[in-house]
Amino acid sequence: MLSNNQLKFLKSLHQRKFRQKYGIFIAEGVKTASEVLQSNRFEIEGVYALRNWLDKNAEIVQELQNRVFEVSPHELSKISLLSTPNQILITLKNNETIFSKGEIEKDLSLYLDEIRDPGNMGTILRIADWFGIKWIFCSSGCVEIENPKVVQASMGAFLRVKTLPISLLELRQQMPDISVLGTSIKGEPLFEMKNCLPAIVVVGNESTGISEETAACLTKRISIPRHENGGAESLNAAIATGIVCSWFRNM
Repeated sequence: MLSNNQLKFLKSLHQRKFRQKYGIFIAEGVKTASEVLQSNRFEIEGVYALRNWLDKNAEIVQELQNRVFEVSPHELSKISLLSTPNQILITLKNNETIFSKGEIEKDLSLYLDEIRDPGNMGTILRIADWFGIKWIFCSSGCVEIENPKVVQASMGAFLRVKTLPISLLELRQQMPDISVLGTSIKGEPLFEMKNCLPAIVVVGNESTGISEETAACLTKRISIPRHENGGAESLNAAIATGIVCSWFRNM
């Protein structure tokens, strides 16, 4: 049984200010837990699981020892953010991402400008993971990567894709020669582009697109051409990211 202090602490991690205060965030569910436990990306602060999960994972329980806590279904429902809590919740210590200029200057990276929807953010992480993109940079207005809904939507990609909050201006100052391509309705058609890697592709806000401050740092605007019979006004940010990444990985 969890103490009142433990319950209070775990529930506080539902809020961004406490995740930032303690430097700890939540990952939930059997699949995500399995990936977390096989990864060394983040240090595990605590494991809170139902008895049946603990019985099936005795070796892990023994290895983590005093960081493992048995919880009842009722307790799990109190600390979980899932509509249907799924056996296990893990708390992870956030760590500092080390900037790797060499990796970025050799490949495709993403810069997300004011992406605020956790589902979109998590899906974009998953897309980057699928296409082997190692780096995602985020403006200060983006939803945090440690948001539990982002973690859940990323399906484990948060463990493999490196993320760093930074302004695009600062990023360009560190790498002045790299191409910075902004997605836009008005831009060079994506499918006409050739041999433009390495590059950073900028994806803008779901409603307003790329901000003026970020747009000032672009070297070129690129667009996904709409079919002549197409009627949609725009594409979802995650869908657009998927199309762009697919093209760059196969051009």
